[in-house]
Amino acid sequence: MLISVVVPTYNEEGNVEIFYHEVSSVLKGLDTEWEIIYVNDGSRDHSAELIMKLLNEDGHVNLLNLSRNFGSYGAISAGMAHARGDAVICMSCDLQDPPSLITEFFNNWRQGADIVWGIRATRNDPGFKAAYANIFYWILRKFIWHDFPQGGMDCGLFDRRIIDLYNNLPLRNTIPFLAIYDMGFRQVQIPYDRRERLRGQSNWPFFKRVKSAIDVLLDFSYLPIRLISTLGILISIFSIMYAVTVILNRIFLGIGGSGWPSTIALVAFLGGIELTVLGVLGEYIWRVAEQARARPRFIIMDRLGFNEEEKKGNGLEMFRPHSQDPMN
Repeated sequence: MLISVVVPTYNEEGNVEIFYHEVSSVLKGLDTEWEIIYVNDGSRDHSAELIMKLLNEDGHVNLLNLSRNFGSYGAISAGMAHARGDAVICMSCDLQDPPSLITEFFNNWRQGADIVWGIRATRNDPGFKAAYANIFYWILRKFIWHDFPQGGMDCGLFDRRIIDLYNNLPLRNTIPFLAIYDMGFRQVQIPYDRRERLRGQSNWPFFKRVKSAIDVLLDFSYLPIRLISTLGILISIFSIMYAVTVILNRIFLGIGGSGWPSTIALVAFLGGIELTVLGVLGEYIWRVAEQARARPRFIIMDRLGFNEEEKKGNGLEMFRPHSQDPMN
């Protein structure tokens, strides 16, 4: 057996070597072969140089240099496309996910689980960040997956057939872990307390989190379109009732007349609703256009440490669905 550990890396020069030493010490205790795949996501610091140093010292280390920063989801997809393992583990380089989880992941996989998640038992985020995360996960549980982990998941192990299925999904703007979660199969959840970041700063600003939330809602739920439809029906009913009331007041009570302020307010309100509707429809149309253009989720610039006979072209085809059916 071979276990692949995929590590998306962006400006993690303070954590690269520490991560390697902690993870490799755990992997050496497992009854299996292993490899670590660092995916350098356009780092501007010395992360790539430090990974090269590890690669030259240990043949278990491999490196994928992306041509630019594609984001952690693109980096994870690149690592999955190049992982050779019978099972693939994805972990962050910042060591907030304890490497000791790997042993539990491996044991549950050997017992028959197709997917093993590390889920947060507690959150140590600042107040606003924690509140945003709680609201986001509440929406996921309420409208998409009723059994979704309350604290979310940041790492996990995936069987080879899960990786093959994911690599063949024609997805462009999605979160890899949620796309895999949506597949079903035999899934196990391992709760853990996420540690404080060892060094460096988080590369996930607030607006990037908001974008990810929008991507999830548009990719996995009909909620936005359903809300728009419901809102349109309610406004239509309200408008009809208001018009009937005005007519009856005018006929039987002789009241009512010109009311420019109320008219302007109503027009402004309806204009805001129309812009919201157009914005949501535009999001869907943009995603359809992205799928049609088939732009890359990632582009490999350098592929280092892998055996020459296992290379798969220049890396540009790695983001495209494979031609074979993974279910065969």
